[in-house]
Formats: sequence, structure tokens, C-alpha cells
Amino acid sequence: MDTLSYKTISANKKTVTKEWVLVDADGQTLGRLASQVASMLRGKKKPNFTPHVDCGDNVVVINADKITLSGNKWEDKTYIRYTGYPGGQRSKNARELMDKNPTAMVEKAVKGMLPKNRLGAELFRNLYVYAGT
Repeated sequence: MDTLSYKTISANKKTVTKEWVLVDADGQTLGRLASQVASMLRGKKKPNFTPHVDCGDNVVVINADKITLSGNKWEDKTYIRYTGYPGGQRSKNARELMDKNPTAMVEKAVKGMLPKNRLGAELFRNLYVYAGT
């Protein structure tokens, strides 16, 4: 047997097996939860991981309104956006954002940990975040 004949297996859209994963965010820290979810979306723990292919799982996060932040981050952490108009920079702290849209904090944290290209946008579509159970 020729041991040099092993081939590197590269996953593609037809050979990828996608599963559904349920993650409960109740009592979990935002950053640690987001890094685990981003890794699942990317498929980094799978043996057939291929960097340029969507080989991750579909992830459903529930209880997003019950995440925790350490220290004074509820008041100090700011989320900045720009309206596109002069003087249109708006900011909210974590408490205000959680009151307005409980799922936005988890979505923003996970999206920031995904690649900034078309693959990242495709991976982000596999994430479903819900505030309640």
C-alpha cells in the first residue's frame, strides 16, 4: 500500500452535512457565548472544515434577553451607528439597546466574529436569535 496516496478531502456544498443546534443563552456571558456560536456557524470543530465553504451548522439561540455582562458594561459599553447625514452619529449603551431590541446584542457580537466578506454574510443567515424561550 502506497502511503503517499492519501488525498486531502475538501468539502463543498454537496458534501456538507448541516445540523440544527439549539443554544440557551440564559445566564451566559455575551462574548463567550458569541465566540462559541460563531465557531459553530463556521464549522471549525468539524473534521471536514474548509475555510472557503459554508460547512457550519444552523444555530438557534434562545433566551437572548437573559445574557449577562461583567463589570459596568451595562452602562459603559456603547453601540455606535451612523445615519448617513452630517452630525448623524447615534449611540446607545448596552442597557438601552437591550430594552429596545433584546436580540441585537447577540447578533452584533456574533456578526463581528465572522469573516467580513460574502461567506460571512452567508454564514450569518444561518443564525436565528430569539428573546424568549
